[in-house]
Amino acid sequence: MFIPKLFEVLPKMTKKQLINDIIAGILVGIVALPLGIAFGIASGVTPAQGLITAVIGGFLVSLLGGSHVQIGGPTGAFIIIIYGIVAQFGVDGLMVATFMAGVILVLMGVSKFGSLIKFIPYPVVVGFTSGIAVVIFSTQIKDLFGLHIEKVPADFVSKWGAYFSNFNTINWEATLIGFVSLLIIIFWPKINKKLPGSIIAILVATVLVIVFKMDTVPTIESEFGSIPSTLPKPQMPHITFDLVKAMFPPAFTIAILAAIEALLSAVVADGMIGEKHKSNTELIGQGVANMVSPLFGGIPVTGAIARTATNVKNGGRTPISGIVHSIVLLLIMLLLGPWAKLIPMPTLAAILIMVAYNMSEHHIFRQLLKSPKSDMIVLLATFLLTVFLDLTVAIGVGMVLAMFLFMKRMEDVANVDFISSSKQDKSDEDDPDSIKMKDVPKGVEVYEVAGPFFFGAASKFNESIKMLQDPPEIRIIRMRSVPVIDATGLNSLKSLYLDSKKDGIIMLLSGVNQQPLKALKNYGLYDLIGDKNVHQHIDSTLARAKEILAEKN
Repeated sequence: MFIPKLFEVLPKMTKKQLINDIIAGILVGIVALPLGIAFGIASGVTPAQGLITAVIGGFLVSLLGGSHVQIGGPTGAFIIIIYGIVAQFGVDGLMVATFMAGVILVLMGVSKFGSLIKFIPYPVVVGFTSGIAVVIFSTQIKDLFGLHIEKVPADFVSKWGAYFSNFNTINWEATLIGFVSLLIIIFWPKINKKLPGSIIAILVATVLVIVFKMDTVPTIESEFGSIPSTLPKPQMPHITFDLVKAMFPPAFTIAILAAIEALLSAVVADGMIGEKHKSNTELIGQGVANMVSPLFGGIPVTGAIARTATNVKNGGRTPISGIVHSIVLLLIMLLLGPWAKLIPMPTLAAILIMVAYNMSEHHIFRQLLKSPKSDMIVLLATFLLTVFLDLTVAIGVGMVLAMFLFMKRMEDVANVDFISSSKQDKSDEDDPDSIKMKDVPKGVEVYEVAGPFFFGAASKFNESIKMLQDPPEIRIIRMRSVPVIDATGLNSLKSLYLDSKKDGIIMLLSGVNQQPLKALKNYGLYDLIGDKNVHQHIDSTLARAKEILAEKN
């Protein structure tokens, strides 16, 4: 059941497809080079760690994942959380959190949680994605303008305060390189869509800095030193119980982010190639990648939508292209490391600004602002908390808000009607089982419950019952339109039964569907009410009511 896609497609592999996958993998590897470096730097670690993540993580995602064309590696979604972990707990903390996130992802996959990720509300996803985009943009201002700031504050407001107070230190050569790079990235696709604009921007900017001897422009070498030309040996971090305990919340956030982005990317890829991914296998592959990546000094891994789309557009159709992409990155790192260290920092800032722009989904954000107020509240709360407070808090609050709004909607759609007589029945006139068509004896009241009998409906149900002043002899609860019931609904029915019994009222249930019937039996309520008082149809229920009245008289 959890067999990776690679092993499913290998027996069907043709020579033509193998060549196409290799070509696509080479091109994606070139695209991933600047992104790996940029994401590493923006996350508060070294460029080499970003590249190692793309190499190790990308290889394992393709080898063990459940998608045909998924490309794994570092992404912008993790920048905020990684930066915060490194600033507070150091690299050891990041390694522990990433490894723990990998374990959580594997457990999610084995437990078949892959299909449950789709239930995360869309406004929450768009809210934190747009918030991350704003934060990524804000982290690149220093490098884009070459500002002289010893340490940029982590807090969003303080960060912009530092920018404005130090803007007089602007480096005009760095600014020129940054904006030239930005223009190349924006307009290059109009000339050639095959070769990425980010690579052209790096080549042009690096040549300009060298030829015109722009010594004041910061480069990877001047900021971080050289890029290693060997793959580091795996090593374990220094682990303590307190560190593991402190890392659980960020690890859980990393795991959720990785799962959402990877499965979203896989779904998009499915639509592009007409295939279907295996969500639980994909989560297991992502989990293993996140467990192994930190051992080599890497950062969190997930599916990268932009790189996956590039893979598909260039002919990639199997995980072979993802494996080739990681090998190409490794070769570039080993052979061209001495040259990569000359890349100007303003160029990497320009690349990340474009990543932020593409992540922002500004058109979708604006569209959701016109959606129902409840969705707009969730969207803005998640967005603002991501920007001004913390990503972990943002996702938690967004989910809680979404759940409360879901409860409110359940209450709104749930309907409880008191139809003790045919005059009060609002059923469709063509309905043969309408109370209008039935003989309801005097002393019998009928309630019709429609919709899921959840927490919200249970509240409305209790309120409707309390409105009655004259107690009947028999109370019929009609449940033919109740597809499901939860513990709150069961408790409401039990409370009503006990109150009715205390008042000498006999309660009957009618039209109980399969799930509610099973729930009644498991809860013990079926036996409490009695087999004779639970019926599948209103006719037999009314017949039972007449029988009880006859016995009383």
